[in-house]
Amino acid sequence: MMTKQYLLVGAAALALAACGGGNDKSDAAVETVAEESVASIPESLAPFGDGYPNPGAPCRQLGESAATSNYLDDSAMLVGCPTEAAAEAIGGKIVGNVEGVRLVSVPANKTSAPVVAEPAKAAAEAETTSKPVAAKAKTVPIRGANSLESRCQARVARETGARVIGTNRIEESEAAIGIFVNVQGAQAPWRCLAYRDGTVGEVMYTGSEGAM
Repeated sequence: MMTKQYLLVGAAALALAACGGGNDKSDAAVETVAEESVASIPESLAPFGDGYPNPGAPCRQLGESAATSNYLDDSAMLVGCPTEAAAEAIGGKIVGNVEGVRLVSVPANKTSAPVVAEPAKAAAEAETTSKPVAAKAKTVPIRGANSLESRCQARVARETGARVIGTNRIEESEAAIGIFVNVQGAQAPWRCLAYRDGTVGEVMYTGSEGAM
């Protein structure tokens, strides 16, 4: 009888030990899953680029949106990382957490990776840099003070030695501006070919030379 009681107690102890061991393994498994969980970067964070700091990296740069507006800084870029380890690896300061994504503010002067502009800004910058340097030159107005018209009149006055009494007409084209001015005593106007950069080229009489 005593032997049966010992057997029953031993079996119960083994059962309890087995249950306890199972709980330890379950807790370890939960911790492992939690450590390996990777957040998905949502579109609400306006992610762009193929990875940060290099293509294929898990972190991505973030643009302006309702979810990121409070974290944006003109002197730093905002990066979203799916794990704590990835966020710590890129440097910078973790400033927030949105849906499990770590938001990291990386100062521009602390990163060697090229700063990739947002798509709209990149397109605008590409358009600006592709324009020829000549397009940035100062453009002189056709009429008004120190204009192409006034420069043409002064040039014709020097060429003819006569008094200019006004502009007859102005003809615009892609290449040059044709300015026709009336000269006292002349039966036809004189024409200047002027350019938008302020230079005056050819000056010629439009009537018969015998009637000048």
